[in-house]
Amino acid sequence: MAAEQVTYPILLKGELTEPPARGWWLIKWLLIIPHVIILVFLWIAFIVVWIIAFFAILFTEKYPRSLFEFNVGVLRWTWRVGFYSYEALGTDRYPPFTLKSVDYPADLEVPYPEKLSRGLVLVKWWLLAIPHYLVVAFFLAGGPLGWEQGNGSASGPGLIFVLVIIAAVVLLFTGRYHQEIFKLVMGLNRWSYRVCVYAGLMTDKYPPFRLWD
Repeated sequence: MAAEQVTYPILLKGELTEPPARGWWLIKWLLIIPHVIILVFLWIAFIVVWIIAFFAILFTEKYPRSLFEFNVGVLRWTWRVGFYSYEALGTDRYPPFTLKSVDYPADLEVPYPEKLSRGLVLVKWWLLAIPHYLVVAFFLAGGPLGWEQGNGSASGPGLIFVLVIIAAVVLLFTGRYHQEIFKLVMGLNRWSYRVCVYAGLMTDKYPPFRLWD
């Protein structure tokens, strides 16, 4: 089963491995530690690049392409690790250590915008995105992307994590990943990453309030 979004300017791909191992998810928290360590530094760099891009867009209406590709790469790496672990548990293939798009069941692409609004760059990442932040905080709570997007103050698991663990328990006893849960998890992740792309100044198109396209 595959799920992807192509209408909004972000493509989020996730192909469910059939069948995932029944109990492998129990130790994935340990296996992703090397990725988590690297992602901490990558997200620090993401924020620095965001600041540089903010002023570049403000004065030139352009997001420097090399910086744009770097930040897309950080999102891509984050999504691969999340898809492998507790944002989806969609595959048992270990994520590659690269910012580039490679042959992997999960991928993320954002088309490069030739021009961005100087006015929107001042308000879209905080004022305009507030309604989405409230929704996404419920999806993520204290989960991985929640920390990376600055929502780590939320306590308890988010809806995505709860649904994924339910699917994992069902998988443990039946050997099957519930298809409807996977579809819902992909929709919630899609919404979250769209908001991240918008707040990351990578597009001026406002994210839709929906899971599907």
